[in-house]
Amino acid sequence: MNQTVHSDDPPAAKRPRRSTAEKATKAAKAPATSNGGAAEPRTNDPERTMANIIEVATREFAEKGLAGARIDEIAEATRTSKRMIYYYFDSKEGLYLRVLEDAYRRMREIESDLHLDDLEPEAALRRLVGFTVDYQWAHPEFIRLVMTENIHRGEYLARSAVIRDLNVPAIDGLRRVYERGVTAGVFRAGLDPVDLHMSISALSVFNVANRHTFSLIFQRDCESDTAQRERREQIVEMLVRHARA
Repeated sequence: MNQTVHSDDPPAAKRPRRSTAEKATKAAKAPATSNGGAAEPRTNDPERTMANIIEVATREFAEKGLAGARIDEIAEATRTSKRMIYYYFDSKEGLYLRVLEDAYRRMREIESDLHLDDLEPEAALRRLVGFTVDYQWAHPEFIRLVMTENIHRGEYLARSAVIRDLNVPAIDGLRRVYERGVTAGVFRAGLDPVDLHMSISALSVFNVANRHTFSLIFQRDCESDTAQRERREQIVEMLVRHARA
């Protein structure tokens, strides 16, 4: 079911089109004012300001979705102004898209440091699956953002070439691990790396997205360290056995 987005954006026609760098420079030099009109501290570090806005907006969008999030609250929490946020990101929807891109970028950057090509195929698959389970568990806001985007049927993600480009290396890395395993006789032939990636994501995401309902329905503590450690081991073992020759 689609959410109706009520943007608290000013009309796009009233905002001049500038590059991000131009917006950052002008916003940094201009005397920012809060929603109440009081003067705010100047900033000479636009990149830091943008990073702070994205960090706060990530929590806002994760907690309330695109429809429920408010630029006013993000501005207040970052001690900046709505005007400055619009200079940087054009609109509420533009900020939401940057939050999505940043969330995917952070995950893929850490994933690229796993050095999977330096490990034997099964050890590499175990490390990748274990990392994915751990990362999703530690970052439930990422799961909520993905769920929000699925409510919108991927409408905003489809606008981002950045996110598509970020996911290409992830699939290529898994493909290399899998193909090395097939060549070594460790993994069975005929698996699609994208399907394998989907299975890793499915088990890792369910572990976070459904933990509250699952705990209540089955009267089981799914959030303790012991429960999470055992579940992690089960997920790793299931996927390794699925791939084994």
